[in-house]
Amino acid sequence: MDAHEPLFPSATVPRNDRERAALAVLDDMDKAQRAGSMSVPANDGRLLRILAEAADARHVVELGTSIGYSGIWFCLALESTGGKLTTFEIDEARAATARANFKRAGVENRVTLVFGDAHQKVVEVQGPIDVVFLDADKEGYLDYLQKLLPKVRPGGLVIAHNMNRRQADPKYVEAITRNPELETLFVSAGASGIGVSLKKR
Repeated sequence: MDAHEPLFPSATVPRNDRERAALAVLDDMDKAQRAGSMSVPANDGRLLRILAEAADARHVVELGTSIGYSGIWFCLALESTGGKLTTFEIDEARAATARANFKRAGVENRVTLVFGDAHQKVVEVQGPIDVVFLDADKEGYLDYLQKLLPKVRPGGLVIAHNMNRRQADPKYVEAITRNPELETLFVSAGASGIGVSLKKR
């Protein structure tokens, strides 16, 4: 068995027409827009949705919108919780594609897309934050953590993508594994590696 093959195959089973429509857009994005987009793999997107919905997230902050793929997965959770997504993208073309994809998926009213350098703009985000998702410049994860962790509610999550030995910033790894206020576990829904840090209550 391949090391990245799931123990058992599974797929999202839509519970209503709205979810079915969003999943159809995600499937189309996966097939037609994935190349060069730096989007998370499908199973990683599913894990993000599970974590956000389990946390009863009302405010998700995402660093690195790309074309909106992970954002739509978050919105599937936020549809259930009544929450909103604030997402940051520095590339103008990707931001435009993401806006179109959010509209196609019918979730644009749940999303605030901030175009520009998130290192500067993220300080404007108002708390409390339930979930932070880091999937932008890897060397910037520590800066994002320092600026956003004080705004994450107790019991909230900081989720970091590409947490593998080849891509992860050692300074960020140290920050989330040595902080007694965080409980951090590294998991994998695919080949990328994900760090999940709980802000202890």
